[in-house]
Amino acid sequence: MKSMTGFGRAKFENDGRMYNIEIKSVNHRYCDISVKLPRSISYLEEKIKKEMISNISRGKVDILVTFENNSAKGKNIKINKELARIYIEELKQLANENGINDNIPVTEISKFPEVLVIENVEDEEIIWKEVKNCLEEAINNFIIMRTQEGNKIKEDLEARLNEIKQKVSKISTYSTGLVEEYVVKLETRIKEILKTDIVDKERLNQEIVIYADKCSVEEELTRLESHITQFKKILKEDIPVGKKIDFLIQEMNREINTIGSKSGSLDITNLVIETKTELEDIREQIQNIE
Repeated sequence: MKSMTGFGRAKFENDGRMYNIEIKSVNHRYCDISVKLPRSISYLEEKIKKEMISNISRGKVDILVTFENNSAKGKNIKINKELARIYIEELKQLANENGINDNIPVTEISKFPEVLVIENVEDEEIIWKEVKNCLEEAINNFIIMRTQEGNKIKEDLEARLNEIKQKVSKISTYSTGLVEEYVVKLETRIKEILKTDIVDKERLNQEIVIYADKCSVEEELTRLESHITQFKKILKEDIPVGKKIDFLIQEMNREINTIGSKSGSLDITNLVIETKTELEDIREQIQNIE
């Protein structure tokens, strides 16, 4: 199990080229990846996204890549001679008009805008290989953190499921005696109203059958226990399970709500409320599961 919250960082340096990659993610319903790159290597955006998508299924992921090239390789220096001549002619004309020295050092001319141009002629395959090397390390660190967070969530979910299972067991125990309790109360009430010890057993049995059918929660308890077992199996799966668990929680809520509406027992009602609280806490937790 992995959390959708994570952070990973890596650095790589080779032949004067330095890379720094940071990856961070937060909860998101889908897989949303944003990549920020220097303009010189912006062509790698899609490749980086594909690499990231192959490692995650959900989350809002931001990837920041910095690149510094201090290597002389792949760099060409060119002088824009035409532009330099224009600068020289204009400066000489300015000097003649104002009676000043027109001796202009070539180094000064090179400092003017766009006279000296440094062109990067980098090998895209080499750059991508180096970026990928750094990216893989960052992703690995990122996945490790997401897994660690996921394991913590998993432990919390297992503990909450055990609590729910205990409450379901208590509800089952209480529900078993509901019919017997109702029979005693109904028979006593009839005797009080009619002021007689003689009760129409056939009519009483009909009422008992109707009540037993209305208040029976055996089906809901069976399904709820089945969902708990399924939940625990899902927690052991080595694949993204967030959406599965989200659906399962909806089903568990439906069953516990039905139990609450059927039962007239205060003890069961209290247990239903406690169970719904646990389910809500689980629902909040699983919003962070991939």
